[in-house]
Amino acid sequence: MTAPTTVRKRAATGALVGLALGDALGFPTEFNDVPSILAKCGPWRQMRLAEPAFVSDDTQMTLAVGHALRTAMDRGLLVPSRLARPLREEFVNWYRSPENNRAPGRTCLTACDLLEDERRPWQDAGQVGSKGCGANMRVAPLGLAPGLSDEQRAGAAQLQSGLTHGHPTALAASDLTAHAVRLLAQGAQPAELIGLLRSYARENRSRYHERWLGDLWTRAQDPTPEHFIARGWDDCLAVLDRLEAALRDPSPETDPCLDTGEGWIAEEAMAGGLLCFLLFPDEPVTALRRAACSSGDSDSIACLAGAFAGAYAGAEAWPTEWADRIEYRGELVTLGALWDL
Repeated sequence: MTAPTTVRKRAATGALVGLALGDALGFPTEFNDVPSILAKCGPWRQMRLAEPAFVSDDTQMTLAVGHALRTAMDRGLLVPSRLARPLREEFVNWYRSPENNRAPGRTCLTACDLLEDERRPWQDAGQVGSKGCGANMRVAPLGLAPGLSDEQRAGAAQLQSGLTHGHPTALAASDLTAHAVRLLAQGAQPAELIGLLRSYARENRSRYHERWLGDLWTRAQDPTPEHFIARGWDDCLAVLDRLEAALRDPSPETDPCLDTGEGWIAEEAMAGGLLCFLLFPDEPVTALRRAACSSGDSDSIACLAGAFAGAYAGAEAWPTEWADRIEYRGELVTLGALWDL
């Protein structure tokens, strides 16, 4: 008797394709309120993927992080100096690219302009006053690449944030987002996710990754590096409380931004993506549609919802007719195949 064939989940491909699909679904609805989205797209549960399925800077910068991470890991053990250079190069290449025409965030543009000067320490480019969502919407590759220690994954997630978004909440939310993606890829159940994330945030609340971040904290007004990073983790813990409260009495037909915020800032984008995923853990496409039909930063919220849903359900989560026509499909699938579990 032939043994049954084990089907791999292909979590990395699922997460990266899901991220891009959410981005493409939410890109046309960004900056619109829910009534306007419904008038334009019809019932939210029937939202269609645009043709062609263009993505925003969220997916473009996710690919930049993914390519930089692959370059660094191909060169040996992942250490700060080995990752910082390719990240810087990929971000500057994105900044200069003619395809950088998808309403990119001001923080990324300002930081990348500064990163062009190779004599400048990257810490001088990172905008310590910005906790915009532009760093954690691109961090999924750090949650997907296998073989990293907890310290490498956390430090690298915060490093990639720090090059553009140096606010402690941007650092913490990037770390927590990558951790959530990793947990789901490894098989964590949706019902236990918030508790796991809260425990992780509390354990790391006063841990400043100096080896990865250097003296970034000194650009702010905090008395110590521990005080600096704790501010970020406290914001993340607060939004996890809001997320948990929303799920005690879930309202799938309600704009998710009413519960977790509009998503323009890092912790709210993470919580909004998590909320949409956790409302529909077994209906990944519905989760994307709910995220895209929201009154805030709909492409970033849907982008994160797609990363969480795809990491949990794998590559088969997404309709073939959608996955086959997403922009940058070749690059997404290539990276996914490299890291698939």
